[in-house]
Amino acid sequence: MTNHRIALIPGDGIGTEVLPPARQVLDAVGRRHGFAFSYTSYDDWSCERYLREGAMMPPDGLEQLRDKDAILLGAVGFPGVPDHVSLWGLLIPIRRRFRQYVNLRPIRVFDGLDSPVRGAVAGEVDFVVVRENAEGEYSEIGGRLHRGFPEEAAVQESVFTRAGVTRVLDYAFGLAATRGGRLTSATKSNGIVHTMPFWDELVAERGSAHPRVAWDQEHIDALAAKFVLEPARFDVVVASNLFGDILSDLAAAVAGSIGIAPAANLNPERDFPSMFEPVHGSAPDIAGRGIANPLGAIWSAAMLLDHLGHRAAAGDVTGAIAAVLAKSDVRTPDLGGTATTAEFTGKLLELL
Repeated sequence: MTNHRIALIPGDGIGTEVLPPARQVLDAVGRRHGFAFSYTSYDDWSCERYLREGAMMPPDGLEQLRDKDAILLGAVGFPGVPDHVSLWGLLIPIRRRFRQYVNLRPIRVFDGLDSPVRGAVAGEVDFVVVRENAEGEYSEIGGRLHRGFPEEAAVQESVFTRAGVTRVLDYAFGLAATRGGRLTSATKSNGIVHTMPFWDELVAERGSAHPRVAWDQEHIDALAAKFVLEPARFDVVVASNLFGDILSDLAAAVAGSIGIAPAANLNPERDFPSMFEPVHGSAPDIAGRGIANPLGAIWSAAMLLDHLGHRAAAGDVTGAIAAVLAKSDVRTPDLGGTATTAEFTGKLLELL
């Protein structure tokens, strides 16, 4: 029997509450399909650890993860620790050390979960945001000058390399070729004079190498509007780090709830483990109450299964997600119901 080594990093807030349901689902579908998981849990890699020891994880944390087949993360961030400290102390080092340069965020409107957008209809809205995940606007280059004085300044450099942009574009074009054959590139080359024209040039270059994919480009402001006005028109959307981050959260809201949205941080070459996480964050306002929506973590687990080569098992999980929304009235509070995390997970497992 194949056994996959999985690192569990519950993290902060509701991250500790949504990973157990994801693990239950993985174990259940693994038994059905004839494979298993062994888990190593890093329970204290969190903001609580930072407040106690001054670091989100131990100095050899990345080495501890290196031999795993995949990483499942709950959430990062909690009051008392600045967000840039928690993010750059755990999440971003993992992404960059393991060359997880593709951030993949699928968007789907399900039967039984109404979108707040009138034109977003189940069965019609089903697309993927491919976000560049390792450079772009989220570089470490920059600094602060003249702190505390009237002329205080902050400088943040964006870094777009030919290699970094090309590899994420090739992934996005390849993905589009397996789906609807359409790709939209997010840009802002009318206002950002160096990096975005460079991005556009590389999109055109890689587009010519993928003749089966029809592509266009949209300025980020117009694209945000069209996500709301015409969400069914999109298939694969590729964007830089910042633009992809914003667009994918907007798209999750269009789908009805950020609580169901998954994400994959992929190393497509598989030289390093990839990491899977719900988009919703640590939600400290509801942490500890047992009412967190586990669907984002469970869908992320389905993406983990697909990445490990278990496509049928992944389909079983996404099918169960669709069924629990379409065929039952069990809902967590963010979806308008009263169910606890455990009750909602139990219903999904029943349908699975």
